[in-house]
Amino acid sequence: MTEQRGTTVEHLALGVDHAAFPTFDPAGTVRFYRDVLGFPVVHSICAAGWGRERHPDFVHFFFDIGNDDRIAFFYYFGLEPVHRQPQGDVYAGFGPEVPGYFVDSRHLAIHVEGEDHLLEYRRRLDASDWPVEMQVKHETIESIYTHDPNGYMVEITRAMRPVTPQEDLDAELTVDALVEVAGGPEPSLAKLLTRKAELIVQRAAEWDARRTQEARS
Repeated sequence: MTEQRGTTVEHLALGVDHAAFPTFDPAGTVRFYRDVLGFPVVHSICAAGWGRERHPDFVHFFFDIGNDDRIAFFYYFGLEPVHRQPQGDVYAGFGPEVPGYFVDSRHLAIHVEGEDHLLEYRRRLDASDWPVEMQVKHETIESIYTHDPNGYMVEITRAMRPVTPQEDLDAELTVDALVEVAGGPEPSLAKLLTRKAELIVQRAAEWDARRTQEARS
């Protein structure tokens, strides 16, 4: 069960079935995901006459990225690239005035087990047409990043240590404060941290009561 402020919502999801994206380069996409990263093709759909009015014929194909999760792509026959912007991917184009950090904030992260596996994927990518662009350690994870043939940023990441229950609690406080601050005037990180501190004070008695009850049970 997932506890939220004021209600309890049962967690029924089992994870990601697949994330799907358009492609204008199916050959490059297959080379990147199947031949370089080693993700096998596990399903495909050839469709004629499906979908909305004037929907072109398409192929929908899937790669196994582990743990019964998949990444999938749509290739539409006869559809030309939808933009010619200097940044972004085949779906979303951005002009040169848009910061790169915003462009790359939308990305796919794939989890691997341990440093050895992360470095193996780095070796495969560096030997391909899509070498690693950066390798970063941040808080609890270490990641490598590149862009696939469609311009999508792909992250491969490994955990450096487990996430603690205290960090889960901190995340809940951060998000609750963010929701309030982002909905108000002139949101800022300083306002978020102030509101987060206020929430800690407000909820301290509730946490103490819960710990006392758990100790008695």
